[in-house]
Amino acid sequence: MSIILRHVLIGTCLSLLIFIFVAGETFTVFPLLNLSDLWEKEVLDIPYILFVPSVSMVIGIVFGTFSGLFWKKQLQSIDEKLHLIEEGRPLEKERSASSAELASITKRMSKIQKQMAEQAKVSQRLATEAAEEQESRIQEIISQERNRLARELHDSVSQQLFGASMLMSAINEGKTNEDDRETKQLKIVEEMIHQSQLEMRALLLHLRPVALKGKSLQEGIEELLIELTQKVSMNIKWKIEDFTVEKGVEDHLFRILQESVSNTLRHAKASGLEVLLIRRDGFIILRVSDDGIGFDIDEDKAGSYGLQNMHDRAVEIGGNLKIVSLKQKGTRLEVKIPVIEGEDND
Repeated sequence: MSIILRHVLIGTCLSLLIFIFVAGETFTVFPLLNLSDLWEKEVLDIPYILFVPSVSMVIGIVFGTFSGLFWKKQLQSIDEKLHLIEEGRPLEKERSASSAELASITKRMSKIQKQMAEQAKVSQRLATEAAEEQESRIQEIISQERNRLARELHDSVSQQLFGASMLMSAINEGKTNEDDRETKQLKIVEEMIHQSQLEMRALLLHLRPVALKGKSLQEGIEELLIELTQKVSMNIKWKIEDFTVEKGVEDHLFRILQESVSNTLRHAKASGLEVLLIRRDGFIILRVSDDGIGFDIDEDKAGSYGLQNMHDRAVEIGGNLKIVSLKQKGTRLEVKIPVIEGEDND
């Protein structure tokens, strides 16, 4: 039942109750000798017994309608403010509230929005610190492992290849007949050992610890998608705008993209994939769309660890994640992260 209909019914019932009470008191003080007088007495050519209740009902309906419209407008205003809070947008300032209660509610919503903004800012900062610490730890482990592999390969395989190369060179130098079949085969073996030495040197050069340069979110996404185009037969398009992103936000958005692309490759059976990364109206928006078979969100969301993980990552940095999927139409995933004012100068 709508609020307008509810107020109309309340106003009508209230007016009828008032009419019954007033009529009862009137007839108690001025008793009627004959009830037929109520039909005989007329007001505006309408019997008194019909005119008064009808007027009371009309007054109740009018009062209820205006009252319902008034409160509907107030509730819609509150709903709009809650929607703005949900989207992370600033509340519109009102000149004056219609009542002290509504003014108090608006004030409390403003406080809640400020607290949510502060929490989102703290969450992004913590995520940035955790990402930087994790990246530093991972880079240290990678550097140590590269050192160990390079050392073991150099001390074992590389030395053995060098010894085999020297031995084959000495054997071939002692051969006088170069057209001999055995000599040709030994030459081939020497070339294979030489090629293996070159590949081992290249591998050791690759494993040599170097200072890894960090990449931005945009660079990481482009490298991932370019590599994907070389490995899968899928039409991949992307639009990536250049803007500054906090380190923690970068890490979470890239992980969400990886999870989404992984889901598309494993389950969607799609022929096309589109990736969009933009910044609009104070939000960082990451959108991933495919033209695959789609799925039932209500059925799969509860049991899907990947979807829950992406949702948790979006929430950790103060954003939200929405997924729209239609059977045989495809799936679209969109992440919106509010940009805290003052975190960059873009």
